[in-house]
Amino acid sequence: MLKIFGSFVLFMRGMVVRTERLSTLWNRTIDEAILIGFDSVVIVSIVSAFIGAVTCVQIAYNFTNPLIPKSTIGYMVREMTILELAPTITCVVLAGKVGSSIAGGLGTMRITEQISALEVMGINSTSYLVLPRILASMITFPLLVIMAMTLGIFGGYLAGTLSGSVTAEEYIQGIRDSFIPYNIVFALIKSVVFAFLISGISAYKGYYTQGGALEVGAASTSAVTNSIIAILLADYVLAAVLL
Repeated sequence: MLKIFGSFVLFMRGMVVRTERLSTLWNRTIDEAILIGFDSVVIVSIVSAFIGAVTCVQIAYNFTNPLIPKSTIGYMVREMTILELAPTITCVVLAGKVGSSIAGGLGTMRITEQISALEVMGINSTSYLVLPRILASMITFPLLVIMAMTLGIFGGYLAGTLSGSVTAEEYIQGIRDSFIPYNIVFALIKSVVFAFLISGISAYKGYYTQGGALEVGAASTSAVTNSIIAILLADYVLAAVLL
């Protein structure tokens, strides 16, 4: 375990020791951000909207005490969505989509010797291939999480009002009640940390792939599994430290 961690740290260090020109790095980062961001909008939208809807319906189902105002449903949906569901569930979904794509892409480049060709030409392959992917993830993940927050709360609004569990006025009153702006900052901090973990672990697994097509698939699977475990561990640590 310590050997793997040390190898990962050296891998991260190699990205910033001899970087590409700023213009090249910027262009590569924008290209990767477009691929990561636009290709993930649909899946993130569907997952976040339905998670918000299901959360609202299940909270309303458990409201049996008539003394508790129904506006509490909107309050609980907002708190659960912002603090946990939007950043964590969204990043778990992105670990499966983006993480496997990064690991598979770099793994394929490794076994077809494209990475070796870059190194022969004197190009720092980690800086050229990995660093833009990590920066792009750290830029786009918070934007996707903001979208997930909005759609999750809106999904809860639609589910609550259409099912008759809560009126529109009660739901809106609930999401306005006792709002703490720091919760959004906390969620965005989590999304940046999760983005680094997902992209870094996936790039590491793909970059050091050896063998053939079978090993590329195994590297992608390992990248997703390790990324999800890292997300859960980081989620607990960040909650304990920042809240």
